[in-house]
Amino acid sequence: MPRLLVVHHTPSPTLDTMLRCVLDGAGQAELAEVEVQHRPALGATVTDVLEADGYIVGTPANLGYMSGALKHFFDTIYYPCLTSTIGRPWGLYVHGNDDVDGAVTAARKIVTGLGWKAVSEPVLCTGEITSHDREACWELGAVVAASLLD
Repeated sequence: MPRLLVVHHTPSPTLDTMLRCVLDGAGQAELAEVEVQHRPALGATVTDVLEADGYIVGTPANLGYMSGALKHFFDTIYYPCLTSTIGRPWGLYVHGNDDVDGAVTAARKIVTGLGWKAVSEPVLCTGEITSHDREACWELGAVVAASLLD
């Protein structure tokens, strides 16, 4: 059974809503063959990453960068997973008050180094979350999970 790992830093109600939508999309009945696990960024381990077949990461944009928790996650798993996870699919969602570009750029640079393959555009939300943002998060979860069935 393919496994999707969702790694997130969720300090706000908006990010919690985004996470729930991602999990709902990935966990829909049509994708029941995919096991979905989610871990807070500070609790996700190298073993979690190595045992997963694809990834979704979620973060706030803090001062123009990804959260320290997500950066710590990437620092922890980077070298142990560097050659073992090449080509695995991934997706990203980010929330910020007014700008998310730095967080997106940083995440992309790291996963480019890991050799992960983007299978969906990132979901970028600034300010209040909208129904469009919720739908985009649901679709992100569904697309990345479905990519594991190919």
